[in-house]
Amino acid sequence: MADAPASPRFPAAAEVAEAPPRTLRALDRFAPECLLAAQGIRAALFDVDGVLTDGRIQIGGDGEGFKSFSTLDGHGLKLLRRGGIEPVVITGRDSAAVRRRVADLGIRHAAYGIEDKLAAANAMRRLLGGSGDAAALPWSAVAAMGDDWPDLPLLLRAGFACAPPGAHPEVLQAVHHVTTAAAGSGAARELCDLLLTARGCYAGLLQGELRTLDGAAAPAPG
Repeated sequence: MADAPASPRFPAAAEVAEAPPRTLRALDRFAPECLLAAQGIRAALFDVDGVLTDGRIQIGGDGEGFKSFSTLDGHGLKLLRRGGIEPVVITGRDSAAVRRRVADLGIRHAAYGIEDKLAAANAMRRLLGGSGDAAALPWSAVAAMGDDWPDLPLLLRAGFACAPPGAHPEVLQAVHHVTTAAAGSGAARELCDLLLTARGCYAGLLQGELRTLDGAAAPAPG
């Protein structure tokens, strides 16, 4: 009877020479005038349909709506808070899918089913700035991202306005920056990266993702 083949020997961890990680630097992706306009932002308002999603609404036979979200966008929204910028969702529609996504991302301020987005945004500014109109977060410290006419009152007042490339023509005309990435496919992440770069903390956040401290796990993606 032939001898059974020997099991392969795997080296112990101590025997494996660990190569040092390659270095990685933050890319210069945004125009200087864009970064200058985005300085001082402390809160960012996001529409959902056509910004965090591709704008399509899929409705099943039982009436349930389905939406697709990008993990790139999700991680960007998490990074915003870590960089000192508060993400806010203001959407004209309400659905269980959107509420679930907002909750999963830990977004603390959201308004659903809103017809008057300006009124909702002003309420959010008062909430973020303190009590009373005098303490409201100024529009100059607010960024906004939208894709259609209901978003224009916010975009025209925001200190920095942004839209995905598929937005309505008047919206594209009203913003400081049109993203390269499409809605629902990294457009919101592009704005997050821009705001964090303008704030001067993008490179530090990137390096923080490349290492772990005391064996702690790296942050989960969005």
